[in-house]
Amino acid sequence: MRPARPARLSLLSALALLVPLAPLTLSGSASAKPHKAAVPALLTVANPGFEQGATGWQFTAGTGVAPNNPHGGTKLIYLDAGAGKKVTQTVTATGPGTYDVSAWIATGGANGKYVARVNGTVAASLTLPSAANYRRHTLSRIALKTGDKLEIAFESGDGWINSDDLMVSPSSPADPKVSSSDPKIVEMFNWSKRKANSWVHLPGTQGPLNVDERNTSGTGTGTYAASYWAGYANRSGYYSRDMAHQLSGAGVLGLNAENKAMLRSYAASATAEHKYYPVWALNFDAKTYLSIDYKSPTDFVREVPATFELVEKAAEAYRWSGDRAYVDDPALWDFYRHATNEFVDLHDSIKDNGSVKVAEGTGRGIFQGAASYNEQSDEPLAEAGDAIGSQYQAYLAMASLARGKGDSALAATYETKAKDLKAYFNSTWSGTGSGASMVRGYTTDGRALTGWGKENSWFMPMKQLLDPGTRREAYLDYIDQQASGSGKPSNIEAITYLPDTFFKNNRSGTAWKWMKYVYDQKDIQHVNAKQGTNGDYPEVSFTLLGQTVEGLMGITPDAPARTLTTQSRLPAGMDWLKIDDLQVGGNTFSVRHDGATKSTLTNTSGAAAYTWEARFPGTHTTIKVDGQARAAKTKTVDGATYSYVTPSVAPGQTVTAEVG
Repeated sequence: MRPARPARLSLLSALALLVPLAPLTLSGSASAKPHKAAVPALLTVANPGFEQGATGWQFTAGTGVAPNNPHGGTKLIYLDAGAGKKVTQTVTATGPGTYDVSAWIATGGANGKYVARVNGTVAASLTLPSAANYRRHTLSRIALKTGDKLEIAFESGDGWINSDDLMVSPSSPADPKVSSSDPKIVEMFNWSKRKANSWVHLPGTQGPLNVDERNTSGTGTGTYAASYWAGYANRSGYYSRDMAHQLSGAGVLGLNAENKAMLRSYAASATAEHKYYPVWALNFDAKTYLSIDYKSPTDFVREVPATFELVEKAAEAYRWSGDRAYVDDPALWDFYRHATNEFVDLHDSIKDNGSVKVAEGTGRGIFQGAASYNEQSDEPLAEAGDAIGSQYQAYLAMASLARGKGDSALAATYETKAKDLKAYFNSTWSGTGSGASMVRGYTTDGRALTGWGKENSWFMPMKQLLDPGTRREAYLDYIDQQASGSGKPSNIEAITYLPDTFFKNNRSGTAWKWMKYVYDQKDIQHVNAKQGTNGDYPEVSFTLLGQTVEGLMGITPDAPARTLTTQSRLPAGMDWLKIDDLQVGGNTFSVRHDGATKSTLTNTSGAAAYTWEARFPGTHTTIKVDGQARAAKTKTVDGATYSYVTPSVAPGQTVTAEVG
């Protein structure tokens, strides 16, 4: 066994202490339909945090329960080094389902095993590395029928093994697969989808509320809603900033029910009493506010960009799912309107921006309303680049949602607001300098701030607020230089924004460089030791999924319009990239890019034909569609010119578009 160190309490361990001797009851399936709390339990795992000692588990000689090195709570299981030692639990499925089973595991040597067997046959198995710090390992997509016997086993290897805090998740409704000439992206995508799905909660599960590092036992239990972890793993809630950034990756996995439930919970929290700020974090019951970040209606963590990002991400979730609740649900619709109207009016009193309104923070810290996501700065910001960039995208999202609702007049109003805000930013707000001399914020006493501001620097081009041209290109160079040098953020989750920043501005090589950097840091200890490794911060895996599909593949889904747009952003050295079983609305698709000149789309399943906007950079007179030349159309998007065709692709049909 590993030498002792101080214990800390995880969510599963907190639940075990709050409800002694009660098993953790779980249910779920691979269905794309939302889970319901009333669904009977289909799989029950007893004592997942080992706080009831040996209850529910079987032990061979050389194994047991100990207090010396728990991941959470006060107890763990251990296996001594050497062959033949084993800790297991066997449970019976009372209904069909597909599950992921995760556990935190530390080892003193390699070649231990973490195994799931169904009716005695191995269904999933991992060979454990030598890693003395706890890491989260997942056995994915274990299919069970009614009456199947699932054995969960930890088996000994060359060194000691400690394990703690088991969690069972319903396997994601979608299971996309990537293939490529570059094995790095295949490895990265496979790791990311397993890791991301391991953070998904089962609706109806009873779990602790208000758990954090200061309140390790929480304040009772609640019924968890459809949700996923978005923030630190030692807190019982999800955070608006993290969730907004993880949403596209969740869309790739078909987690549409989770995205909607979480967005709706934020919409419900953005009340007049809160001056239309959504709360910063909610418990996994999707109703109660996480207490570490919420003290009262006037004393809670709030940051201006989050309000706007949630509107932007609601529009994105609508495009992924096609769910008309995003335009028909009164709670969601009221949130969008308040966020892009009253919220701006109520928080625009410090700096005079003429006829253009810019939402502001107070400069008095996160519990009084911060202008920027950059919490590592003590600058008393009134206005910040990440806030104004997010406001711009919220206006565009509101226009898109209004069109989806059938309100063309409202859509035109918000398109004008977005246009005016962008023009003001480029002509006045951002100053006249470029690179380090560009303005990225204003203090409460009116000082313009330049230089490196991390989030309030890279959000400006990431939100496509900067006009195309040499000034924008110089600023992108500056961001890459700062992030590659002394300005690199210490926390990996901040760096996960850099691929998005460069993909949005057609710098695929730089974006891919940062994707690889993030992935290569996954086994390094996170700057917050209680979090575990960088790879066990949920934002890492979710964002790599979204960046593969929306970034490298350049896929923009629009399920309501039954349209799919593609634009190859393959970097040099990646000859081809393909994704299969990508779910958009009620259909699944296969997309392949061969360089920047050939793309193939298959409408694999579903009832609807989709219009495919196949884009290629540059100006081309014709584009070959299945070998036949068609007249190409052209458009300019954020300064880049594309040629495109729009063939209809029926269910079961494959279409190839090619230039050159």
